[in-house]
Amino acid sequence: MAKATRKQALGRGLSALLKDPENDIKSASDKNADKVVGNIVELDIDAIEVNPFQPRTNFSDETLQELASSIRELGIIQPITVRKLDFNKYQLVSGERRFRASKRIGLKTIPAYIRIANDQEALEMALVENIQRQDLDPIEIALSYQRLIDEIKLTQEKLSERVGKKRSTITNYMRLLRLDPIIQTGIRDGFVSMGHGRALVNIDKKEDQISLYERIIGENLSVRETERLVKGYHEAATSSGSTRKSVITPAFVKYGANELTDRLSVKVAINASESGKGKITIPFNSEEEFRRIKKLIVGD
Repeated sequence: MAKATRKQALGRGLSALLKDPENDIKSASDKNADKVVGNIVELDIDAIEVNPFQPRTNFSDETLQELASSIRELGIIQPITVRKLDFNKYQLVSGERRFRASKRIGLKTIPAYIRIANDQEALEMALVENIQRQDLDPIEIALSYQRLIDEIKLTQEKLSERVGKKRSTITNYMRLLRLDPIIQTGIRDGFVSMGHGRALVNIDKKEDQISLYERIIGENLSVRETERLVKGYHEAATSSGSTRKSVITPAFVKYGANELTDRLSVKVAINASESGKGKITIPFNSEEEFRRIKKLIVGD
């Protein structure tokens, strides 16, 4: 009786085979595993759970609706990938957008590739497959790289080989995780680009990162302009630090600066050491103003 039942199940196709308790496949070495693993099978959508290892966390409602409309018209062109958990129970490895869109339009089944994998293998498959996608944002990619290093115990060199990316590329993505979470969210939401983030990550203080980030947004600065802004920040910090360490403004300079400012009608800056050595800076905005100042100092 069992043999007859088994033959009948095989005749109903792969989907029926998977629903036959006598053919419950748990490993690649099990009987009939070769008929299922690596093949496309129409699975009940309710038998599939989402992947807790999924690196993508942002799912645009608008793009999901567009995908759902496409699936309604054309069907699912690329099957999802799942791993088998238990009898008639599966977990997504990749294809969550297709899965969500299919559920949205009420599909009962979905075409899927079936894999046999343990948790670590499932995590690695999910992360590596998702990293290859073009629609992941830079922070999602960076988080995926970090998880592969932390949870799969890959070195950056091994990770480079596994995902087919240069080590320097991986490093550039992972450095974005040093940004303040507000800026990371800004990158994910498209307010600034990865290029802006790469410039801002060179600033150690999070509050200063935020200050410059707000200026980038407010003034709609380009990546090149942001790089110059960060360079100016470091130059100002270096100059300020140097001044605090070695320059104490003598009293005669303070009074003299005010007198020169009144005399020349421009804001005169004077830097001087405690020993009396220093430098006078007189700004001007045009040739005409330069000539006016020169006349006041040296005459005609």
